[in-house]
Amino acid sequence: MRLKKARITNYRSVRDSGWIEFEPNKTILVGPNEAGKSALLKALQQINAPSDIAGFDALRDYPRGSYNDITTKRLKPEDIKVAVAHFELGDGDKETIESEFRSGTYVCGRNLDNSWWHDLEGVPERATTEELKKDLARFAAHVDSRQKEGETLPSKELDGILAAYKDRNYYVQDELATNLVAWLEKHYALVEEGNEKEEERHTRLLDRCQYAGRLKTARLALRKRLPVFVLFSNYFRVRPLIHLDHLATRVEQNLLDDAQYDYGNQCLLKLLGFTARELSNLGKATEPSVKDADAQKKYRDQLDNRAYQLNAASVRLTDQIVKVWNPNPERAEASRLRITADGQYLKVVVEDGLGVEIELDQRSEGFQWLVSFFVVFFSESEDNHANAILLLDEPGMSLHALKQRDFRNTISILSESNQTVYTTHSPFLVGPNELDVVRVVEMADRKVGTKVHTTITAADPAALLPLQEALGYDLAQSLFAQQRNLILEGLTDFWYLEATAEMLRVGGVADLNDKIALISANTASKVVYFATILIAHNLKVAALLDSDNAGDQAAKQEVLVHRLGAKRILRTMDFTDPPRPRAEIEDLLRDVLIPLAATELGIDIAAEAAATPEKPLVDLLTAKGGANFSKYKLAKAYVRWTRDHSAQDLSQTERDAWAKLIAAINAALK
Repeated sequence: MRLKKARITNYRSVRDSGWIEFEPNKTILVGPNEAGKSALLKALQQINAPSDIAGFDALRDYPRGSYNDITTKRLKPEDIKVAVAHFELGDGDKETIESEFRSGTYVCGRNLDNSWWHDLEGVPERATTEELKKDLARFAAHVDSRQKEGETLPSKELDGILAAYKDRNYYVQDELATNLVAWLEKHYALVEEGNEKEEERHTRLLDRCQYAGRLKTARLALRKRLPVFVLFSNYFRVRPLIHLDHLATRVEQNLLDDAQYDYGNQCLLKLLGFTARELSNLGKATEPSVKDADAQKKYRDQLDNRAYQLNAASVRLTDQIVKVWNPNPERAEASRLRITADGQYLKVVVEDGLGVEIELDQRSEGFQWLVSFFVVFFSESEDNHANAILLLDEPGMSLHALKQRDFRNTISILSESNQTVYTTHSPFLVGPNELDVVRVVEMADRKVGTKVHTTITAADPAALLPLQEALGYDLAQSLFAQQRNLILEGLTDFWYLEATAEMLRVGGVADLNDKIALISANTASKVVYFATILIAHNLKVAALLDSDNAGDQAAKQEVLVHRLGAKRILRTMDFTDPPRPRAEIEDLLRDVLIPLAATELGIDIAAEAAATPEKPLVDLLTAKGGANFSKYKLAKAYVRWTRDHSAQDLSQTERDAWAKLIAAINAALK
């Protein structure tokens, strides 16, 4: 059974969430702080919470601003719906009910007073007294005509059954249905033999009167198969040292004042298959006399059983944790989890690659969180929470970003058998291909309350921040797709180089290595950052910088020189003829761009360029064109020009300069 959609109303900050559509496996809720994400999960859990989870409390959970409606009796908690859910039936669910109900959707909900209701939608509606009235009257008239004289007419009996149901339209169910079925069966013998019309009427009436009972049976069968909603909070932690006798006493005397504190420990014991008292008693047991062989064997069997179960749990947890913590075997930290019992103490320790054991609380917060998560999940799913719906509130916030990304894959695996809903602020827990499973939670107006958007939309830009960051990270990751990378100062440099290199390749003049990725850093000052990140990924990197002031400053940065080396920092001045001390990439195309600027931008600098050939082209265009000049417009005009021209339309000086530049780029990144 899978959750299809749900609606939360009248719960804390959520006045009406609207219908929230859920994916079959994984659904992600994103939104800013105080938007109501945690409240949504807590309310969802109440659809079918574990038995030890407290229900709704009107004082604490009803929207505080409207609480007077409860105290003044204008509204009754039993009439206030809080959580309503629709479930899609699985193959196993369908096998437990009759075929006429298998196309239905199971619907259930919980009210503020914790009363519970359920139904099946998409199946025939229950019969009503109004629906059956005419058929019952005709059948009664038929059997009346065949009743023996002096005996009570069937129609009189029918009037008695329906007497209490004449003021309005009633569903034919419960006592009414039982009485009508008994009446129909009692008088079936009076149906004229061979009268197909009345035979058919009797069959139809009997089926409709029995339908409510069949529907009730189907609902009850599905109720038993309803998944339990397991909410995992960051507060649930497994403690590294548990005093068994003290814990057992608190459990037995119901002294667990801080349920969150002990919840992780109790889950650990459930996973091990022991109660705190059982392990405590084993720690107190004294070895029997060697003369009593049976007692000796029983004592050893108890200790071995404890040791084997502790070992099995340790192995299982270690296996799952390593998949997230050490996904790369070559760089594994060899962290092995061990659960041991020593007298009255249950210890959780971690063995590192050197074989040294340290307590769990001495490891990082992220590692502790991961251990606690798997302990709670495995223990709950082993019990009556198998095939549970897993609700995770801000999972993995203490994990490193890259381990969050690994944990995201773990969630995907878990969600194949346990439908999962989780909230997050982290872009690393939202995959670039997972935008369709994201639901945006926001509270733009406290009077309106929390709203959930199935589409990627929100009035508050902060609600979309994790998605923007996730897409930005994915875009950044595309930088690492090629082994060879040339960093350019800006987008226009990218356009000039890409368009010109293609012209020269087609013309057979020069061939830029197609394995080289061209990357725009947006400004010269950011070239060093791009270079540092790319080199950290063991990629080959070179940079092409203009010879203006910004390019000079970037080229002289010690970090950049150290990262790339002088041979991989290329300057445009080195490829102009004659050399121009402050040359930019446009100066490698002066013969084309000067007339192009005149025709496309209306800025004619032919005379100025002839009079001052050493002056950069961009400076001349800026001085003459002022606000009308745009480097982007000029670069776009050049790209359009290359579509209709070939390398032969470049001057010999330009072809030589660009051939020299392309050869230098290939050599720097060979």
